[in-house]
Amino acid sequence: LRENSRFLPFRSSRHQQPPRDVGSPSSTSTSSSISSAASATTASPAAATQLSSPSTSPPSTTKSGHWSESRLSMPFRKMARHFGDTLSPQQPYLSFTYEDIKALKNDWLTDNNIAFWEEWLEREILPKYPQARICLLRPSMTFLLMKEPDMRQIRSALPDFSKTTHIFLPINDARNVAQAEGGSHWSLLLVSAIDGVAFHYDSLGGANYAEGRLATHKMSEILGRPLRYLNLEDSPQQENGSDCGVFVCILMRHLLVKRLLSANAREKVSMSMANKLIDSHGGRKEMLKIIESLRKEGERRRSRSASPYSSKTPPRIE
Repeated sequence: LRENSRFLPFRSSRHQQPPRDVGSPSSTSTSSSISSAASATTASPAAATQLSSPSTSPPSTTKSGHWSESRLSMPFRKMARHFGDTLSPQQPYLSFTYEDIKALKNDWLTDNNIAFWEEWLEREILPKYPQARICLLRPSMTFLLMKEPDMRQIRSALPDFSKTTHIFLPINDARNVAQAEGGSHWSLLLVSAIDGVAFHYDSLGGANYAEGRLATHKMSEILGRPLRYLNLEDSPQQENGSDCGVFVCILMRHLLVKRLLSANAREKVSMSMANKLIDSHGGRKEMLKIIESLRKEGERRRSRSASPYSSKTPPRIE
């Protein structure tokens, strides 16, 4: 497998043949097959997931709970009405702090910023694709994975990857385990567990090359199989010193929705992000809008829940 090979035929997870070990020295193919995280459109209606999301704003949902392609161009304010559809009055949604808001405006993104984004994707995007077996590993768990020398100590803390097809890992260059929010650069590692390939997207050249390789090695130990590390040198590059975390979030959603979840069975999908334009300023604004919409929605639902005429449970005191 040559490192300049970027076109990867997807194989539907309905096929039961064992995956080819692309990490084997005998492999001479210039492409790698990755099992699609979503079923093909020929699958049963419950498993049909051939719908894509816009790269700038999450789509709205229909009454049936599926993405509506006819409403992909809906303005943000109308889309926002559907945010938090899975939130009940007694169930808190995603958490964020004042420092997180400050970071989102014009600073380096914190661990919590990225964890917030991952949880939002898990709650608002992934439930629409019940056949998907994709894991979004939190920055704290990725850091633990990279820094703990004894894999036996962290296996119990990690998710069960036995049926996972793809794993997203936010990579940070922090080296001091005693320092909170350490490090100065974020990059993204996408592991195709079923094919033994790890794609590294770094918006600052090869700044996190070593960290990406280390995370790949550790994931190889956890998965119990070799992983081929591919540092994608054509990844979109940031133009300042503070947008790396935003790039990670935008790339994560694009790869998740546009490449993995919307792929047909046996479809060749490029994992390269070459010539992909990243609007970091727009990305920050969108994340802030999502947070504000969720905050208002949470207040509205808590207000309804607190009414003695609309709820049988005592009002919450916070």
